[in-house]
Amino acid sequence: MFTGIVEEIGTIQKTAPGKDSVRFWIGAETVLDGLSPDASISVGGVCLTVTEVLADGFTATAVSKTLEQSTLGLLKKGDTVNLERALRLGDRLGGHFVQGHVDGTGRVVSIRKQGDSSLFGIRASRDLMRYAILRGSVAVNGVSLTIAALEEDRFTVSVILYTLEHTTFRFLKNESRVNLEMDFFGKYIERLCARRDSGKPGPEWID
Repeated sequence: MFTGIVEEIGTIQKTAPGKDSVRFWIGAETVLDGLSPDASISVGGVCLTVTEVLADGFTATAVSKTLEQSTLGLLKKGDTVNLERALRLGDRLGGHFVQGHVDGTGRVVSIRKQGDSSLFGIRASRDLMRYAILRGSVAVNGVSLTIAALEEDRFTVSVILYTLEHTTFRFLKNESRVNLEMDFFGKYIERLCARRDSGKPGPEWID
């Protein structure tokens, strides 16, 4: 579990594609504190397991399903990614509950300045937009944001200057693909309501 508050921008140092996976060498500093093999870490909004901690970074592997569901398969040497260590019990929750289970990808369709902030318009599929609500939470490349405007096939988020400077949002441009994780509360509610309406046994009957 994560908060969507990015701790550091990491750099892809090397990739090693396998038969159905890709291993990443990611340069980092801040997130190395307390990091150990088998720890969970958010890489561009995707929860990965650390396989090795190095002096100047760490390694992690993404399997085929993760590569299909996210933008990780597009990463190459020199690319940057948002990094966040897993939430510890008792930590302050500055963003919102983020699982690191990316629902799919979206595409940046507009960027415009508004005072000290920047408005990013992001187009997403209907399957993802069904969980988007005005002033609701969304994680974009692992960054916790609030939906400021909503249309049928896209939503807009406002990114303050600090977030722009301390995340990979500063590198995004029109047509950039981004990882999206919609607020998971809506998905649970939908699932429970579907069970109730179908007449099928609900969770209270499941052993």
